[in-house]
Amino acid sequence: MTRIFFSRELDTAASWWRIYRRDGIALGFTTHDRDLWFDGILHRAAPGMLPSAVRKTMSLADDEAEVAGALGHDTIRPDDITAGRFDDATIECGIIDWETLENASLYAGQIESVSSDGAGFAARLQSAKARLDVDPVPRASPSCRASFCGPGCTLSASAFRHRAAIAEVDFSANAVRLEVSDPARFANGTMRLLGGPLTGLSFGIIAQAEGFLELDLPLPDAISKGQKALLLEGCDKTIATCAVRFGNAINFQGEPHLPGNDLLARYPQSQ
Repeated sequence: MTRIFFSRELDTAASWWRIYRRDGIALGFTTHDRDLWFDGILHRAAPGMLPSAVRKTMSLADDEAEVAGALGHDTIRPDDITAGRFDDATIECGIIDWETLENASLYAGQIESVSSDGAGFAARLQSAKARLDVDPVPRASPSCRASFCGPGCTLSASAFRHRAAIAEVDFSANAVRLEVSDPARFANGTMRLLGGPLTGLSFGIIAQAEGFLELDLPLPDAISKGQKALLLEGCDKTIATCAVRFGNAINFQGEPHLPGNDLLARYPQSQ
């Protein structure tokens, strides 16, 4: 890109932001007073959105940034924030010439946290350099470190996914009952909603009791009987489950027979 921004006394520049949510939704915003279409994404006019200064450094420290704005768009609602739709979303921001649509990306990272006070929201961002702060050396543990059907596990997720409809919703227990034959196998698994305005919303399944699956995020008011869902079976990450239920003990990513901390408290006993 050959465009040099702010090289003249009066410039046609505006900021833009993109949010790539985990459910596959991409949202675009701009501080310009009209919508802008570029890079295949509609960037909605959001003059009330206030991006903070982005300071990039040569060090390995995280380049933090923040963005705040009004909850004026249907795309950013308090219910979506509460439901966790923006958690861990990828974000990108930059600058654009709103006449020629020449643009440049200045910052990329993830949303660390989002908060709202009913009238507005504030998002704290962390740059891609934050990944360098993660210790890559695995720690010994009796349970499996691999995600079920993820890297290291080697099992195919397609063999453990099931489509089902919600048969009953219990808002007081934050649980749902689905039309499945054996709900116990979905404990520690995931549920992703299909169809309608809730498409893509994902939940972790904490536990199963009397046919109901308890979820880790608050149920949205719009969820109802008949809603379709995609379920992924769960694993409790023990060597017994890995060997007996899945026949995958050879790929177990843990040390189930490693002595625990209680070994240090043992002492010799006379016979």
